[in-house]
Amino acid sequence: MRVLAGIAGVALIFLMLSEFFVSFMLPRRVKRDPRIARGLNRLLWRPWRAVARRFQPATADTLLGFFGPLALIVQLLVWAIGLVIGYGLLEWAVAGGSFNDRFLSSSGLFLSAGSSGGSTGLRIVQLLEGATGVGVLFIVIGYMPSVYSAFSRRETAVSQLATRGGSPPAAGTLLHRAAGRERWSELERDLQSWEAWAAELMETHLSYPLLGFYRSQHVGQNWLAALTAMVDVAAFVKATAPDADVDGADITYRIGRHALADLAHQFSLAPEPVDRLSDAEFDDLFAILERSTVANVDRETARRHLDHLRAEYEPNAQALAAYLALELPPWFRGGDIAKKPRPALGRDLVGR
Repeated sequence: MRVLAGIAGVALIFLMLSEFFVSFMLPRRVKRDPRIARGLNRLLWRPWRAVARRFQPATADTLLGFFGPLALIVQLLVWAIGLVIGYGLLEWAVAGGSFNDRFLSSSGLFLSAGSSGGSTGLRIVQLLEGATGVGVLFIVIGYMPSVYSAFSRRETAVSQLATRGGSPPAAGTLLHRAAGRERWSELERDLQSWEAWAAELMETHLSYPLLGFYRSQHVGQNWLAALTAMVDVAAFVKATAPDADVDGADITYRIGRHALADLAHQFSLAPEPVDRLSDAEFDDLFAILERSTVANVDRETARRHLDHLRAEYEPNAQALAAYLALELPPWFRGGDIAKKPRPALGRDLVGR
């Protein structure tokens, strides 16, 4: 029995350490699935989301906002308890005696890195456990600032986009703002900055998947709506341009579509069909360009191109929204063309 306990202890220690290493230190681009962490998130998230939906939107959003930090604490507790049990089994296999005593000894060693004495083999096991506990502590201390730094940078960009496109941001608002104030060149610069933000968001959320559960500080704002609105604008620009000279929009569209696809894959989500843009809303959006001097294709061609582009990213955005209980942004608001835009100065929309 002690031999079997020793084997089980080593296997449990290896499992916990490998999961901890993958979840906290290994970039997700490496194809190694942290099954325990993902399983815990799914196990806890679904009932948590179901309970939150029983409350008013503001209360529900607040309750859902607790999940990310609490899920991180639960993961740490599971890994710590698993390591304590694994080392307890290993100590019992080496020294015998009461397993309860060994478990309590293992708990103290993991937290304090002390030694309770005994044979040479037992001292070695105790030393390894103490070193493991200290290593886990230091890794967690380094992990937390990285997570909250990434969260802060993400929310700064979300808030900046809200000031330009509303809350949640809408592609129509951003396009009308550019047309009405003769600022197509400003929209080009925005697309370039969004390109960098989308790339950073993809990398941080793949490395730290729990960031996807962290909510924005303001109701009506969320990172998924900001990312989707950004891709909406880029897709509309690509669909309405009469030539291929829209590198800014094309690159931003590609990185945004890539981010939505990778994040949906990260959470093992299948694309969900969705139609966010009615014909009437498209007509209103297209009117923004027709009232400016920006060259564009005809309405039918633009609609066909835009539908093709939307089909490549909207299903993944909808799958993420349904799973994370986030709202996707509208394409258009009624007030987006309340004021007729003045003629734009340049011909090119976002070519560079």
